[in-house]
Amino acid sequence: MSVAAVLKPEPAPIRACTISRDVSNFDLLIEDMETELGESWGDLTFTDAQIFLHQPESAMLEFVAIAVDDEDEQDLHRISSIITTAKEKGIRVILIAEEVSPIALHQLLRLGADDFVPYPLPEGALHEAIDRLQESALPAAAPALAAVPATAAPSFKATGGRDGVILPVHGMAGGTGATTFAVNLAWELATIDKKGGPRVCLLDFDFQYGSASTYLDLPRRESIFELLTDTAHMDADSFSQALLTFNDRLHVFTAPADMLPLDIVSSEDIGRILDMARANFDYVVIDMPTTVVQWTEAVLNQADVYFAMLELDMRSAQNTLRMIRALKSEGLPAEKLRFVLNRAPKFTDLTGKARVRRLAESLDIAIEAQLADGGKAVTQANDHGLPLAETAAKLPLRRDIQKLAKSLHDLNRAAADTGRG
Repeated sequence: MSVAAVLKPEPAPIRACTISRDVSNFDLLIEDMETELGESWGDLTFTDAQIFLHQPESAMLEFVAIAVDDEDEQDLHRISSIITTAKEKGIRVILIAEEVSPIALHQLLRLGADDFVPYPLPEGALHEAIDRLQESALPAAAPALAAVPATAAPSFKATGGRDGVILPVHGMAGGTGATTFAVNLAWELATIDKKGGPRVCLLDFDFQYGSASTYLDLPRRESIFELLTDTAHMDADSFSQALLTFNDRLHVFTAPADMLPLDIVSSEDIGRILDMARANFDYVVIDMPTTVVQWTEAVLNQADVYFAMLELDMRSAQNTLRMIRALKSEGLPAEKLRFVLNRAPKFTDLTGKARVRRLAESLDIAIEAQLADGGKAVTQANDHGLPLAETAAKLPLRRDIQKLAKSLHDLNRAAADTGRG
């Protein structure tokens, strides 16, 4: 059977094609394609697509919808070749994936797919994807050039007009309370003024075990993954749509729905996200993974203050020493680190101050903030998806974080006033 026969030419010109191993595995896609395009679409197998995309007739296509599932992961090389060829021909690509591993999906999106839709298709998802393609296309007078060339400058522009303070939080060991601190610090900053307070954004950069969404009872959205894998085309609208709002005061960029490799993003990707967040918010609090990765440097360089969370134990001390040595050996700004001791000794612990002092002296650091042990109240607040201010407002830990937030806000406001003066 010829490729032309597979396309089932009709009087109406073919505007798009589905490309898959077997389109019958994607019955919802067939229904949505018929709804959107009527009879102006065709279907190709992977083998047929490799042939057809090299023929002159392929220039009439506005886009192709490449549908893959977990069985296609062994055929990634051929699928990648199809995406590359389509992009070279100026044909837009919508990737539709069902139960594909994050690594495989990341690889396909990196090749230049213009949009991504999960399968089973959510209601109206294909329609919205086609609309996005049409909105970003060049004028119809040059349909063959509709796709953005691979060498084109990214459309990313930070246009928010603000210059936010970047505040990452990094646990020096697992379980030091870094996420609890990040979430509650962000909330205290967002609510520091009863009316018209600062705009605050919380970014969860722990792409594997991030739990900021759990601590605030927020869903995880597919748009997070889409944005992470295509930051070059991120704009203020796509960034804001990826955010969720907690109690109308705090904007949250949650971790992705699925566990992803920490290197799914590059330093350039992280830099774009931070630029966008800084331009649109007064404070940007970042929950960092405990692991140090390639893009940790990008966050450190942009940070105004980099909080390092530790406890009064040997593992925290050893890891802190390793962190400081690593930063200094790479010539990175270790002086940005601000050490926060969680579960600090109580006032009644007579030897506590001496132990804290010995820890600081042995590491040659200054411990600038000490947080009380919140105990079970912290677990209960996190399990209920609420900040401590909402569940245990008088808890000593909450008051410690509130005091630190006020200090940061006052310093920032004084610096802004000095700058204006």
